Amino acid sequence: MSDTKPLHFVTLVGSLRKGSINAAIARTLPELAPEGVTISALGSIGDIPHYNQDVQNQAFPKAVEEMAEQIRHSDGVIIVTPEFNYSIPGVLKNAIDWLSRVAPQPLAGKPVAIQTASPGPIGGARAQYQLRQSLVFLDCFVLNKPEVMIGQSMTKVDSESLQLTDEKTREFLTLQIASLANLARRVKA
Repeated sequence: MSDTKPLHFVTLVGSLRKGSINAAIARTLPELAPEGVTISALGSIGDIPHYNQDVQNQAFPKAVEEMAEQIRHSDGVIIVTPEFNYSIPGVLKNAIDWLSRVAPQPLAGKPVAIQTASPGPIGGARAQYQLRQSLVFLDCFVLNKPEVMIGQSMTKVDSESLQLTDEKTREFLTLQIASLANLARRVKA
């Protein structure tokens, strides 16, 4: 398998807030991708209703089907999320719950990188570990290293333009994307 085969990743953002630092980071990722890697955003998890098996029994919501299809056709997923109360946001867990029920399961066997950003000093570490539990159940290939936990995120993203301005953070994100590309190529080989 060629190391130069083009790859396409999608981002799943765990925040609904307009001024979300995590969404700002996710929007920065395409410009940090190495040559041969493209990155695009999935739809908003805010478009997905609360999980209800009665709804599922009638039909999957269009937003869930579209997201599942985009994930299926990608080479990997980058989840960018805040930490809420030592865990992942409920809306992200809801999206994962819906996606877990789609057949064929779009996340199974998919390389996944996790990025968290938080105003606190440990950058959403607890959310990462909670998220990893769900992803193990879904049989994802979660990238172990480098882990991206962006602490004191308010100092790294311009509050007015919502642009990631911290150069060291940008470099570290670039390294993680390259590592995800290596994992994706190994998984496809």
